[in-house]
Amino acid sequence: MTRSNPHLAPFDVPDPAALARLQQLCDLSNPYACGPAEEKLFTGAMAEINAWHRERSPFFRDLQDADLRKADPADIPYQAPLVHANFFKHHEALSIPRDAIHLHLTSSGTTGQKSQMFFDEWTIRSAQRMVARIFDHNGWITSDQPTNYLLFSYEPSRDLNLGTSFTDNYLCDFAPSRQAEYALRNTGNGHEFDPFGSIAALHRFAEDDIPARVLGFPAFLWFTLERMRAIGSPPLCLPDDSLIILGGGWKDHADRRIGKHELYGRITEQLGVPSERIRDTFGSVEHCVPYIECAHHNLHAPVWSRVFVRSTRTLKSLPYGERGYLHLVSPYITSVPAQSILMGDLASLHPGEECGCELGTPWFTIHGRAGVSRNRSCAVAAAELMKGMS
Repeated sequence: MTRSNPHLAPFDVPDPAALARLQQLCDLSNPYACGPAEEKLFTGAMAEINAWHRERSPFFRDLQDADLRKADPADIPYQAPLVHANFFKHHEALSIPRDAIHLHLTSSGTTGQKSQMFFDEWTIRSAQRMVARIFDHNGWITSDQPTNYLLFSYEPSRDLNLGTSFTDNYLCDFAPSRQAEYALRNTGNGHEFDPFGSIAALHRFAEDDIPARVLGFPAFLWFTLERMRAIGSPPLCLPDDSLIILGGGWKDHADRRIGKHELYGRITEQLGVPSERIRDTFGSVEHCVPYIECAHHNLHAPVWSRVFVRSTRTLKSLPYGERGYLHLVSPYITSVPAQSILMGDLASLHPGEECGCELGTPWFTIHGRAGVSRNRSCAVAAAELMKGMS
Protein backbone atom coordinates (compact mmCIF):
# COMPACT_ATOMS: atom_id res chain seq x y z
CA MET A 1 0.00 0.00 0.00
CA THR A 2 1.30 3.47 -0.89
CA ARG A 3 1.31 5.95 1.95
CA SER A 4 2.07 9.63 2.31
CA ASN A 5 5.64 10.85 2.59
CA PRO A 6 7.01 13.90 4.41
CA HIS A 7 8.50 15.17 1.15
CA LEU A 8 4.95 15.63 -0.17
CA ALA A 9 4.10 18.04 2.66
CA PRO A 10 3.27 21.68 1.81
CA PHE A 11 6.11 24.19 1.92
CA ASP A 12 5.94 27.95 1.52
CA VAL A 13 7.81 30.14 -0.96
CA PRO A 14 10.18 32.73 0.55
CA ASP A 15 7.79 35.61 -0.23
CA PRO A 16 4.12 34.60 -0.60
CA ALA A 17 3.13 38.01 -1.98
CA ALA A 18 5.82 38.16 -4.67
CA LEU A 19 5.71 34.46 -5.60
CA ALA A 20 2.04 33.54 -5.28
CA ARG A 21 1.78 31.90 -8.71
CA LEU A 22 5.03 30.02 -8.17
CA GLN A 23 3.51 28.63 -4.98
CA GLN A 24 0.42 27.51 -6.89
CA LEU A 25 2.49 25.92 -9.64
CA CYS A 26 4.70 23.94 -7.27
CA ASP A 27 1.64 22.88 -5.27
CA LEU A 28 0.14 21.08 -8.29
CA SER A 29 -0.16 17.42 -7.32
CA ASN A 30 -0.45 15.93 -10.82
CA PRO A 31 3.12 15.92 -12.14
CA TYR A 32 2.05 15.68 -15.77
CA ALA A 33 -0.97 17.98 -15.89
CA CYS A 34 -1.07 19.99 -19.10
CA GLY A 35 -3.47 22.44 -20.66
CA PRO A 36 -4.28 26.14 -20.93
CA ALA A 37 -4.71 26.61 -17.17
CA GLU A 38 -1.33 25.04 -16.38
CA GLU A 39 0.36 27.09 -19.14
CA LYS A 40 -1.13 30.31 -17.80
CA LEU A 41 0.06 29.45 -14.30
CA PHE A 42 3.54 28.56 -15.56
CA THR A 43 3.80 31.83 -17.49
CA GLY A 44 2.78 33.79 -14.41
CA ALA A 45 5.28 31.93 -12.21
CA MET A 46 8.06 32.65 -14.71
CA ALA A 47 7.19 36.37 -14.64
CA GLU A 48 7.43 36.30 -10.87
CA ILE A 49 10.78 34.51 -10.76
CA ASN A 50 12.24 36.80 -13.44
CA ALA A 51 11.25 39.79 -11.32
CA TRP A 52 12.68 38.09 -8.24
CA HIS A 53 16.10 37.54 -9.80
CA ARG A 54 16.10 40.90 -11.58
CA GLU A 55 15.75 42.65 -8.23
CA ARG A 56 18.40 40.53 -6.49
CA SER A 57 20.96 39.59 -9.15
CA PRO A 58 22.88 42.27 -11.10
CA PHE A 59 24.11 39.50 -13.41
CA PHE A 60 20.59 38.47 -14.37
CA ARG A 61 19.37 42.04 -14.68
CA ASP A 62 22.15 42.96 -17.11
CA LEU A 63 21.74 39.73 -19.08
CA GLN A 64 17.99 40.16 -19.42
CA ASP A 65 18.33 43.80 -20.52
CA ALA A 66 20.93 42.87 -23.14
CA ASP A 67 18.93 39.96 -24.52
CA LEU A 68 15.62 41.81 -24.68
CA ARG A 69 17.31 44.66 -26.59
CA LYS A 70 19.20 42.52 -29.10
CA ALA A 71 17.41 39.19 -29.47
CA ASP A 72 14.12 38.23 -31.03
CA PRO A 73 11.68 38.33 -28.08
CA ALA A 74 9.87 35.32 -29.52
CA ASP A 75 13.05 33.31 -29.06
CA ILE A 76 13.43 34.16 -25.35
CA PRO A 77 10.76 31.95 -23.77
CA TYR A 78 9.04 33.59 -20.82
CA GLN A 79 11.54 36.51 -21.10
CA ALA A 80 14.20 34.37 -19.41
CA PRO A 81 17.51 34.60 -21.29
CA LEU A 82 19.66 31.52 -21.68
CA VAL A 83 22.39 30.81 -19.14
CA HIS A 84 24.77 28.03 -20.16
CA ALA A 85 25.26 25.39 -17.48
CA ASN A 86 29.02 25.90 -17.77
CA PHE A 87 28.60 29.43 -16.40
CA PHE A 88 28.26 27.93 -12.94
CA LYS A 89 31.60 26.18 -13.28
CA HIS A 90 33.32 29.57 -13.14
CA HIS A 91 30.94 31.99 -11.40
CA GLU A 92 28.76 32.33 -8.34
CA ALA A 93 25.59 34.34 -8.99
CA LEU A 94 23.46 34.33 -5.88
CA SER A 95 20.01 35.88 -5.53
CA ILE A 96 19.93 35.28 -1.79
CA PRO A 97 22.15 36.34 1.14
CA ARG A 98 24.87 33.84 2.02
CA ASP A 99 23.27 33.20 5.38
CA ALA A 100 20.17 31.91 3.53
CA ILE A 101 22.14 29.14 1.80
CA HIS A 102 20.67 25.86 2.98
CA LEU A 103 22.67 23.46 0.78
CA HIS A 104 25.74 23.60 -1.45
CA LEU A 105 26.21 20.91 -4.11
CA THR A 106 28.77 20.36 -6.85
CA SER A 107 28.40 18.63 -10.19
CA SER A 108 31.68 16.76 -10.60
CA GLY A 109 33.94 14.23 -8.96
CA THR A 110 37.20 14.62 -7.15
CA THR A 111 38.97 16.60 -9.89
CA GLY A 112 38.05 18.83 -12.81
CA GLN A 113 35.79 21.82 -13.11
CA LYS A 114 32.77 21.84 -10.84
CA SER A 115 29.49 23.67 -10.98
CA GLN A 116 28.95 25.31 -7.63
CA MET A 117 25.22 25.46 -6.97
CA PHE A 118 23.65 27.00 -3.90
CA PHE A 119 20.15 26.32 -2.66
CA ASP A 120 17.93 28.05 -0.19
CA GLU A 121 15.50 25.82 1.67
CA TRP A 122 12.59 26.56 -0.69
CA THR A 123 14.55 25.61 -3.80
CA ILE A 124 15.79 22.23 -2.60
CA ARG A 125 12.53 21.37 -0.85
CA SER A 126 10.46 22.20 -3.93
CA ALA A 127 12.75 20.06 -6.14
CA GLN A 128 12.47 17.18 -3.67
CA ARG A 129 8.69 17.50 -3.65
CA MET A 130 8.70 17.21 -7.45
CA VAL A 131 10.52 13.88 -7.14
CA ALA A 132 8.06 12.78 -4.48
CA ARG A 133 5.09 13.72 -6.69
CA ILE A 134 6.47 11.63 -9.56
CA PHE A 135 7.25 8.69 -7.27
CA ASP A 136 3.74 8.93 -5.83
CA HIS A 137 2.27 9.07 -9.35
CA ASN A 138 4.07 5.82 -10.19
CA GLY A 139 3.18 4.08 -6.93
CA TRP A 140 6.79 3.98 -5.74
CA ILE A 141 6.26 5.46 -2.28
CA THR A 142 5.92 2.32 -0.15
CA SER A 143 6.36 3.52 3.41
CA ASP A 144 5.20 0.21 4.89
CA GLN A 145 7.48 -2.03 2.78
CA PRO A 146 11.12 -2.54 3.88
CA THR A 147 13.54 -2.50 0.97
CA ASN A 148 17.13 -3.48 0.22
CA TYR A 149 19.20 -0.90 -1.63
CA LEU A 150 22.21 -1.22 -3.90
CA LEU A 151 23.48 2.23 -4.82
CA PHE A 152 25.79 2.54 -7.82
CA SER A 153 26.99 5.87 -6.46
CA TYR A 154 29.44 7.30 -3.97
CA GLU A 155 29.42 5.99 -0.40
CA PRO A 156 29.04 9.02 1.89
CA SER A 157 32.20 10.54 3.26
CA ARG A 158 33.06 13.70 5.11
CA ASP A 159 32.71 16.83 2.96
CA LEU A 160 31.20 14.88 0.04
CA ASN A 161 28.73 17.29 -1.56
CA LEU A 162 28.18 15.76 -4.98
CA GLY A 163 24.72 16.22 -6.44
CA THR A 164 24.46 12.58 -7.55
CA SER A 165 25.28 11.27 -4.09
CA PHE A 166 22.73 13.62 -2.52
CA THR A 167 20.05 12.53 -4.97
CA ASP A 168 20.61 8.79 -4.63
CA ASN A 169 20.51 8.99 -0.86
CA TYR A 170 17.35 11.07 -1.04
CA LEU A 171 15.68 8.41 -3.20
CA CYS A 172 16.07 5.98 -0.30
CA ASP A 173 13.48 8.03 1.62
CA PHE A 174 10.55 6.57 -0.32
CA ALA A 175 10.79 3.04 1.08
CA PRO A 176 12.36 2.12 4.44
CA SER A 177 15.82 0.58 4.19
CA ARG A 178 16.69 -2.84 5.59
CA GLN A 179 20.14 -2.96 3.97
CA ALA A 180 21.99 -0.38 1.88
CA GLU A 181 25.17 -1.20 -0.03
CA TYR A 182 27.32 1.16 -2.12
CA ALA A 183 29.19 0.22 -5.28
CA LEU A 184 31.63 3.15 -5.01
CA ARG A 185 33.21 2.48 -1.65
CA ASN A 186 34.82 5.12 0.52
CA THR A 187 38.46 4.06 0.97
CA GLY A 188 39.39 6.94 3.26
CA ASN A 189 41.35 8.41 0.38
CA GLY A 190 38.67 8.69 -2.29
CA HIS A 191 36.30 6.10 -3.69
CA GLU A 192 36.84 2.74 -5.37
CA PHE A 193 34.44 0.68 -7.45
CA ASP A 194 33.68 -2.67 -5.80
CA PRO A 195 32.16 -5.02 -8.41
CA PHE A 196 32.40 -8.16 -6.28
CA GLY A 197 30.73 -6.46 -3.33
CA SER A 198 27.95 -5.38 -5.69
CA ILE A 199 27.51 -8.93 -6.99
CA ALA A 200 27.42 -10.30 -3.44
CA ALA A 201 24.75 -7.75 -2.49
CA LEU A 202 22.60 -8.74 -5.47
CA HIS A 203 22.85 -12.41 -4.51
CA ARG A 204 21.80 -11.62 -0.92
CA PHE A 205 18.92 -9.46 -2.09
CA ALA A 206 17.69 -12.17 -4.50
CA GLU A 207 17.44 -14.59 -1.59
CA ASP A 208 15.59 -12.14 0.65
CA ASP A 209 11.81 -11.86 0.87
CA ILE A 210 11.56 -8.10 0.34
CA PRO A 211 11.96 -5.94 -2.80
CA ALA A 212 15.28 -4.44 -3.81
CA ARG A 213 15.94 -1.02 -5.30
CA VAL A 214 19.00 -0.43 -7.45
CA LEU A 215 19.91 3.24 -7.95
CA GLY A 216 22.69 5.15 -9.66
CA PHE A 217 25.07 5.18 -12.62
CA PRO A 218 24.04 2.79 -15.44
CA ALA A 219 27.68 2.21 -16.45
CA PHE A 220 28.46 0.58 -13.11
CA LEU A 221 25.36 -1.59 -13.22
CA TRP A 222 26.35 -2.72 -16.73
CA PHE A 223 29.89 -3.43 -15.59
CA THR A 224 28.53 -5.50 -12.71
CA LEU A 225 26.32 -7.51 -15.07
CA GLU A 226 29.31 -8.11 -17.33
CA ARG A 227 31.41 -9.27 -14.39
CA MET A 228 28.62 -11.61 -13.28
CA ARG A 229 28.57 -13.18 -16.73
CA ALA A 230 32.36 -13.42 -16.87
CA ILE A 231 32.59 -15.33 -13.58
CA GLY A 232 29.70 -17.62 -14.44
CA SER A 233 27.25 -16.20 -11.92
CA PRO A 234 23.80 -17.64 -12.69
CA PRO A 235 20.86 -15.33 -13.45
CA LEU A 236 19.16 -13.99 -10.36
CA CYS A 237 15.54 -13.13 -9.70
CA LEU A 238 15.14 -10.11 -7.47
CA PRO A 239 11.88 -10.20 -5.50
CA ASP A 240 8.61 -8.90 -6.91
CA ASP A 241 8.23 -5.10 -6.89
CA SER A 242 11.97 -4.53 -7.12
CA LEU A 243 12.83 -1.30 -8.89
CA ILE A 244 15.79 -0.04 -10.94
CA ILE A 245 16.22 3.77 -11.12
CA LEU A 246 19.25 4.85 -13.16
CA GLY A 247 20.84 8.25 -13.51
CA GLY A 248 24.01 9.62 -15.07
CA GLY A 249 25.80 8.89 -18.32
CA TRP A 250 28.67 6.96 -19.82
CA LYS A 251 30.74 10.04 -20.80
CA ASP A 252 34.36 9.16 -21.62
CA HIS A 253 33.56 5.43 -21.74
CA ALA A 254 31.61 5.81 -24.98
CA ASP A 255 33.41 2.77 -26.34
CA ARG A 256 31.65 0.68 -23.68
CA ARG A 257 28.29 2.38 -23.96
CA ILE A 258 25.37 0.23 -25.02
CA GLY A 259 21.83 1.17 -25.92
CA LYS A 260 19.42 1.46 -23.05
CA HIS A 261 17.12 -1.23 -24.41
CA GLU A 262 20.03 -3.67 -24.53
CA LEU A 263 20.88 -2.69 -20.96
CA TYR A 264 17.28 -3.13 -19.86
CA GLY A 265 17.16 -6.53 -21.55
CA ARG A 266 20.24 -7.66 -19.68
CA ILE A 267 18.82 -6.40 -16.38
CA THR A 268 15.68 -8.46 -16.97
CA GLU A 269 17.71 -11.47 -18.06
CA GLN A 270 20.22 -11.41 -15.20
CA LEU A 271 18.24 -9.82 -12.34
CA GLY A 272 14.67 -10.77 -13.22
CA VAL A 273 13.31 -7.19 -13.09
CA PRO A 274 10.66 -6.51 -15.78
CA SER A 275 11.10 -3.61 -18.21
CA GLU A 276 8.37 -1.46 -16.70
CA ARG A 277 10.22 -1.50 -13.37
CA ILE A 278 13.42 -0.17 -14.97
CA ARG A 279 13.57 3.61 -15.46
CA ASP A 280 16.29 5.99 -16.50
CA THR A 281 16.33 9.62 -15.33
CA PHE A 282 17.80 12.92 -16.40
CA GLY A 283 18.77 15.84 -14.22
CA SER A 284 21.62 18.07 -13.20
CA VAL A 285 22.79 20.08 -10.25
CA GLU A 286 22.16 23.24 -12.30
CA HIS A 287 18.54 22.21 -13.00
CA CYS A 288 17.10 19.96 -10.31
CA VAL A 289 13.70 19.34 -11.89
CA PRO A 290 13.40 15.53 -12.20
CA TYR A 291 12.86 13.90 -15.59
CA ILE A 292 11.96 10.24 -15.07
CA GLU A 293 11.08 7.80 -17.83
CA CYS A 294 7.51 6.69 -18.34
CA ALA A 295 6.68 3.01 -18.76
CA HIS A 296 7.55 3.39 -22.47
CA HIS A 297 10.99 4.70 -21.45
CA ASN A 298 10.63 8.30 -22.60
CA LEU A 299 11.59 11.39 -20.56
CA HIS A 300 8.46 13.54 -20.27
CA ALA A 301 8.54 17.13 -19.06
CA PRO A 302 6.68 17.51 -15.77
CA VAL A 303 4.21 20.35 -15.20
CA TRP A 304 6.86 22.43 -13.42
CA SER A 305 9.16 22.77 -16.44
CA ARG A 306 9.25 23.45 -20.17
CA VAL A 307 11.73 21.87 -22.59
CA PHE A 308 13.16 23.31 -25.80
CA VAL A 309 15.83 22.19 -28.26
CA ARG A 310 18.08 24.83 -29.82
CA SER A 311 20.25 24.95 -32.90
CA THR A 312 23.92 24.31 -32.20
CA ARG A 313 24.72 27.01 -34.77
CA THR A 314 22.21 29.81 -34.14
CA LEU A 315 20.58 28.85 -30.79
CA LYS A 316 17.19 29.30 -32.45
CA SER A 317 14.44 27.05 -31.14
CA LEU A 318 14.06 23.92 -33.28
CA PRO A 319 10.88 22.02 -34.19
CA TYR A 320 9.99 18.58 -32.92
CA GLY A 321 12.34 15.81 -33.99
CA GLU A 322 15.43 17.92 -34.77
CA ARG A 323 18.62 17.60 -32.73
CA GLY A 324 20.22 20.48 -30.88
CA TYR A 325 21.19 21.75 -27.45
CA LEU A 326 18.78 20.88 -24.64
CA HIS A 327 17.22 23.99 -23.08
CA LEU A 328 15.37 23.60 -19.77
CA VAL A 329 13.13 26.22 -18.18
CA SER A 330 11.56 26.22 -14.69
CA PRO A 331 10.67 28.96 -12.19
CA TYR A 332 11.21 26.81 -9.09
CA ILE A 333 14.69 28.17 -8.23
CA THR A 334 14.90 31.30 -6.04
CA SER A 335 18.52 30.96 -4.91
CA VAL A 336 20.36 31.38 -8.25
CA PRO A 337 19.18 32.81 -11.62
CA ALA A 338 19.13 29.37 -13.24
CA GLN A 339 15.53 29.37 -14.38
CA SER A 340 16.54 29.06 -18.06
CA ILE A 341 19.49 26.70 -18.54
CA LEU A 342 21.19 25.68 -21.77
CA MET A 343 22.72 22.26 -21.30
CA GLY A 344 25.70 20.75 -23.11
CA ASP A 345 23.58 17.74 -24.07
CA LEU A 346 22.30 17.09 -27.57
CA ALA A 347 18.62 16.19 -27.57
CA SER A 348 15.48 16.01 -29.67
CA LEU A 349 11.99 16.93 -28.50
CA HIS A 350 8.82 15.04 -29.38
CA PRO A 351 5.08 15.66 -28.86
CA GLY A 352 3.42 13.75 -26.07
CA GLU A 353 1.16 11.74 -28.37
CA GLU A 354 4.14 10.15 -30.12
CA CYS A 355 4.97 8.21 -26.96
CA GLY A 356 1.77 6.21 -26.65
CA CYS A 357 1.73 6.24 -22.85
CA GLU A 358 -0.92 7.97 -20.74
CA LEU A 359 1.15 11.14 -20.25
CA GLY A 360 0.35 14.10 -22.47
CA THR A 361 3.42 16.29 -22.02
CA PRO A 362 6.27 16.50 -24.55
CA TRP A 363 9.23 14.19 -24.09
CA PHE A 364 12.85 14.29 -25.14
CA THR A 365 15.66 11.94 -26.08
CA ILE A 366 19.28 12.55 -25.11
CA HIS A 367 21.73 11.85 -27.94
CA GLY A 368 24.95 12.51 -26.06
CA ARG A 369 27.18 15.45 -25.26
CA ALA A 370 27.87 18.21 -27.76
CA GLY A 371 31.48 18.35 -28.94
CA VAL A 372 34.54 17.42 -26.94
CA SER A 373 35.10 19.19 -23.66
CA ARG A 374 37.48 19.01 -20.76
CA ASN A 375 34.59 19.67 -18.41
CA ARG A 376 33.78 16.66 -16.29
CA SER A 377 30.58 15.56 -14.64
CA CYS A 378 30.03 13.15 -11.78
CA ALA A 379 29.69 10.30 -14.26
CA VAL A 380 33.01 11.17 -15.88
CA ALA A 381 34.82 11.09 -12.57
CA ALA A 382 33.04 7.92 -11.54
CA ALA A 383 33.83 6.23 -14.84
CA GLU A 384 37.53 6.75 -14.23
CA LEU A 385 37.24 4.39 -11.29
CA MET A 386 36.51 1.68 -13.85
CA LYS A 387 39.75 2.15 -15.80
CA GLY A 388 41.76 -1.01 -15.98
CA MET A 389 38.77 -3.22 -15.17
CA SER A 390 37.19 -5.58 -17.65
